This record gives sequence, structure tokens and C-alpha cells, in this order.
Amino acid sequence: MRDDTPDETRRNRLSRTFDEDAELYDRARPGYPVELFDDLDALAGTGPGSRVLEVGAGTGKATVPLAERGCRITAVELGAGMAAVARRNLARFGSSVDVVTADFETWPLPPEPFDAVVSATAFHWIDPAVRMVRAADALRTGGALAVVATQHVAGGSEEFFVEVQGCYERFDPATPPGLRPPAAADVDTSDHDDEVARSGRFGPVAVRRHEWDLTYTTSEYLDVLLTYSGHRALPPEARAGLLGCVAGLIDGRYGGRITKRYLTELRVSRTV
Repeated sequence: MRDDTPDETRRNRLSRTFDEDAELYDRARPGYPVELFDDLDALAGTGPGSRVLEVGAGTGKATVPLAERGCRITAVELGAGMAAVARRNLARFGSSVDVVTADFETWPLPPEPFDAVVSATAFHWIDPAVRMVRAADALRTGGALAVVATQHVAGGSEEFFVEVQGCYERFDPATPPGLRPPAAADVDTSDHDDEVARSGRFGPVAVRRHEWDLTYTTSEYLDVLLTYSGHRALPPEARAGLLGCVAGLIDGRYGGRITKRYLTELRVSRTV
């Protein structure tokens, strides 16, 4: 199961759960490896003076590193709470970063086109009927669409992620039986390439991938889980039962600490 393919029938509702606790999201969610931003500079032309439109900026997890590299950024974020935290995190950059509270689908595009449209772990929440066209319309000729996807893949505390499946099957009936994190090599994101090609607005997609591990204490891992839309959408009793089961497993079998492996994938295509 991919982390960036939400149930389309619930996409709009689930996308709004992130704003329910923006402070928790900002504290608990990881950022991105520095190599990703090196790739963005190389493939999408980000860097000093470049005009970047960020779609789904959240609390600024990718915005801050882009601003540190000298980009001039307009960051569009649907959630008012998330946007408020982003403004606080980005205040030191002054007028070089503008955080706009709006949905990208209907936000009026400014007359001056951007050099790059960047969306970090957010593009899958944008309406697929319009996201490619809107991104292309926002860009200058030859401008870059850079989509970052983050996946949970096999690695780290592998036995934990096998055992914790029992917690999910017990408390979340929508969990597929026997679900396991995929190997990074088995994550197929060619659907993005197909979407880019169907749009007729972009050239070929260049891809860069980075695997990295992050270790969590029990409380840190529970906080991360509470930032995921699927967990937040559970009924309160089921969510409490799931979190209690996960915590008991980490504390009882793994010494209060587990490691999760992430795959961060960058996909860049340029307008034609």
C-alpha cells in the first residue's frame, strides 16, 4: 500500500485532518534529507533568487530549507492552523516568503509565472482533475514541477512492523490482513509519470530517491502516528486502543525505541 495514494472517496475530508493539531504536526513530523534539496537545485533550478510556488506547505518542513537556500517563495496552505505555524517558522525570512491560506485548486494564480512549483508530501491531496493543469499554468516555459513523495519502506525495526500489524488488524477493520512495508525497490510510482504524460504539459520525469532511518521513542512514535490522516480518522475508542497496543509493543518488546525507514522520492518534470 502506498502512502501517497489516499482513498479518493475520502481525499477531501482526510486532507483537512492535518489542521486539527498543527503544533503536533510541526513537532512530530520529520523533515527531509539535505540531499533532497541538493537534487532540487540540480533538477528544478531552485536556489538563490528563484521564484518558487510551494503547494501544500504545511508548517514549513520543506519551505524553511528552500528559504535558507535563497528562494523567493509563495507557499499555499489550505489549513489556517498549519499556515499560522508556517508563518511563525518562516518569520526570519521576511518578505522573501509569503504564506497564503488558500486551496491551490481555486487560488488565483499571480500574473508573473514561477520558476518552480514544489509540493512536498502534499501533491496527492490536490484534486487530480486539476493539479497538473494548475501547476503548468503557474510556471514559466521550461519551469519545473517538483513533487516529493515520502513512503514507509522495509527496514529499520523490521520485526516490530511485522508484529504491530496485529494491533492494526484488531483496532482498524480497514487494515488489509498481512500488510507489510514494501521494499524500497518495489515502490512503483510510475502512475505519476503517466499522469504527467497525460497532461501534455510537461516533458519526461527525472527521479531521485533517498532511503533514510529515523529512531523514535515510544511517545515520539505515537505523536507521529497522530499526525497521519488515517489514524486521526479512526473513532476515538479504536484510536486509543490502537495507540495503547502500539505503545505496549514498543515498551514491552523493543525497549521503548524503534527505527522507521523512509523513502523520499523526488520527481521533476519541466513544462514544454
